[in-house]
Amino acid sequence: MSSSNLVKQVLPANAATARRRPGRPRDPAVQQAILSAARQILDEGGPSALTMEGLAVRAGVGKPTLYRWWPDRHSVAMAALMEPVSPAAQTAARPSASALRMLQRQLVATAETFATRTGRNMAMLIAASDTQSELSKAFRHHFILTRREEGRQWLLQAQAAHELSAKADVNLLLDQIYGAVFFRLMLGHAPLDEVFVKRLLAQVLAGATSPKS
Repeated sequence: MSSSNLVKQVLPANAATARRRPGRPRDPAVQQAILSAARQILDEGGPSALTMEGLAVRAGVGKPTLYRWWPDRHSVAMAALMEPVSPAAQTAARPSASALRMLQRQLVATAETFATRTGRNMAMLIAASDTQSELSKAFRHHFILTRREEGRQWLLQAQAAHELSAKADVNLLLDQIYGAVFFRLMLGHAPLDEVFVKRLLAQVLAGATSPKS
């Protein structure tokens, strides 16, 4: 099964990548209020403090609204953690940026997100959890598959713009890039920061970029 097909099966991550469920369409203002409230709770008490009941009260919505959009608190936590690095918002803010630069910004923003207290706590919980736990599944769906698919679009755009060689194996590049980010995030043996991201992309893309880039 291709990664694009996998992404179609994942849980809602943000407005750009969510698979709509039957029923009333999402109200962007309500969604932002929920994710904002979730981030506040995560910042105040960490992942264990986030409950669907508490989130509903903080956001001023009913629990059915939460469950209509997310299956559990872990999915909400990942959506709240990763929503600020949405490339759709980055593109709107920087329409002239090259595809490879956008890929770099996405990875830097992800690294910065997991450098926060909440992000570090989340990473530790994910590393210690069972691979079949709801938290691990939410992380794979929201972070790995969704961000990897976003990265695929940047690489394909880079190829179309001749920034990246047409002969470059996009799937292999994606595995090298996101595999390295995931590995460093889970092991915590070295910093996951802007310096690492830039060095990683420079090394992985060496020889794959077109001469004119």
